[in-house]
Amino acid sequence: MTVSGTRNALTIDVEDYFQVSAFAPHIPRSEWPLRECRVERNVDIILSMLDQHDTKATFFTLGWIAERYPHIVRQIVANGHEIASHGYGHERATDQSPDSFFADVNVAKLILEDIAGTEIKGYRAPSFSIGEKNLWAFECLEKAGYLYSSSIYPIRHDHYGMPNAPRHAHSIGNLLEIPATTLRFFSRNWPASGGGYFRLLPYGLSRWMIQRINHVDQLPAVFYFHPWEIDVEQPRVEGVSAKTRFRHYLNIHRMEQRLHRLLGDFSWTRMDKLFLNKA
Repeated sequence: MTVSGTRNALTIDVEDYFQVSAFAPHIPRSEWPLRECRVERNVDIILSMLDQHDTKATFFTLGWIAERYPHIVRQIVANGHEIASHGYGHERATDQSPDSFFADVNVAKLILEDIAGTEIKGYRAPSFSIGEKNLWAFECLEKAGYLYSSSIYPIRHDHYGMPNAPRHAHSIGNLLEIPATTLRFFSRNWPASGGGYFRLLPYGLSRWMIQRINHVDQLPAVFYFHPWEIDVEQPRVEGVSAKTRFRHYLNIHRMEQRLHRLLGDFSWTRMDKLFLNKA
């Protein structure tokens, strides 16, 4: 039995372990095709998990992954989930010019639509890399034909964040921005959306935060995680800092079991079904 009748959005950022932004100084893009790819195995496990809990989700997928493993995209769609865009090559929006950003999100949309055979409505910036200094990105997304974005995290973080942004879904031009979920507590936004925070915090605390957002704010939560976060056997990247190592590998061995609990405790669905009237 779920602890809340509110439907929440479950999202998965489909990228492999060697594409994580924090590893960029240690793994050149030229080495990506040479690395052991683990995303097929991990997405298969996630799809099985979702089937077990009769849950649908949104998969924000890299164009780079879709080109090389089109069967992953087709299987996601066949299982009733939403395919959305994570850009092409996992480049932060903050590292791109408006022209290069548009080219990235446009080609990713075209690739995903061609493989999936369905309209790509949503986009999520790698590392939530849209903020106060590059709000022009929303014009690019609208120009490329996206209907919604989930690219702002309204928290303070050393790599991303826009703490003064609205905490819940809001319009920017004709685009709907659906930020990762935060809990407002002691005059500050606290991350309550998944990823490394979900692995760091005790499960009971994460559960309490989502329940509070549902019951007190009376709003849906937007939760996210990555396929590599359930992969205990992924190759270890050498030479990374202690902070990066801690953030990436912490409690990976507990992640799959925690996700099963999360899927059982709350009601989940796709982003487009939850936030777009015409979905």
